[in-house]
Amino acid sequence: MRVLVIGANGQVGKRLVGLLGRSEHEVRAMIRDEQQAPPLEKMGAQTVLADLEQDFSHAVKGCEGIIFAAGSGAHTGPDKTERVDHLGAVRSIEEAEKHGVERYIMLSALRAKTPETGPEKLQHYLVAKKKADDRLKQSGLQYTIVRPGRLSNDKGTGNVSLAEDLDFRPDPIPREDVALALAATLDAPNTIRKAYDLLPGNTPVIEAVTSL
Repeated sequence: MRVLVIGANGQVGKRLVGLLGRSEHEVRAMIRDEQQAPPLEKMGAQTVLADLEQDFSHAVKGCEGIIFAAGSGAHTGPDKTERVDHLGAVRSIEEAEKHGVERYIMLSALRAKTPETGPEKLQHYLVAKKKADDRLKQSGLQYTIVRPGRLSNDKGTGNVSLAEDLDFRPDPIPREDVALALAATLDAPNTIRKAYDLLPGNTPVIEAVTSL
């Protein structure tokens, strides 16, 4: 499958590109700056210059799957968050529909289902994520929504907790494990048209995904 990773130069995106570059899939990494290309191409990716806030139809053309791993960051102002996490995500869904892309995986956020339960300073971010997730659920795409908790750069354990609803826990999940879960979900038909919370746990990623 030719898979477009949107947000390929982000912290989760880079890890995901590395995993897909070693898989049977063909990975296309969407970047905004050509200087970002060399390390991603060394991981086995084809790179494409495009901006999520402008027309990026050319990046989607020819792809069979999309993984949306872009994010403005939880500490970004509301305007930027709206442009990237909501409107950018919605445009990627619309492009997927237009180009006949079937598989779509959304990297969302824990508590995006209920933004009002999150800290006040993060609610604009969670609201943007929820609006994008809701639009994806209304599409005809073979989607999966993955909602991880607080992220860290700790070394991944390869083990997670993955379920449709998990109680909030403050302990962070390594970005390596999030990337593993996204990559595993791509090949898991049992996850299509479903949404999951993702937290640290004791179950190997592959087992957690295939047993959903």
